[in-house]
Amino acid sequence: QVQLVESGGGLVQAGGSLRLSCAASGSIFSISAMGWYRQAPGKRRELVATITTGVMTKYADSVQGRFTISRDYAKNTVYLQMNTLKPDDTAVYYCNVVPSDSRFWGQGTQVTVSS
Repeated sequence: QVQLVESGGGLVQAGGSLRLSCAASGSIFSISAMGWYRQAPGKRRELVATITTGVMTKYADSVQGRFTISRDYAKNTVYLQMNTLKPDDTAVYYCNVVPSDSRFWGQGTQVTVSS
């Protein structure tokens, strides 16, 4: 059974940085693209970053140039490095396969960016 656990969120000032981690219970990264999603207050959940099994990456326009997704196969972990954070980045961040699988949503990790 796949379990994904997010961590690394917190409260930061605008312009600051955070590094999120997504630890997987198994070797899901070897067979599926992985992504970071977020849901901001009053908004729908959106996919912000994707990394394929070939380590190719894609980003939503809202985060491109500021966020970097990466993976460590040995640690079975996906990361999201977030730089130059903006208040609009405030959201609960989740990891999941891409496209998402409803069985895999975890608790997420809260990111709050203050002005």
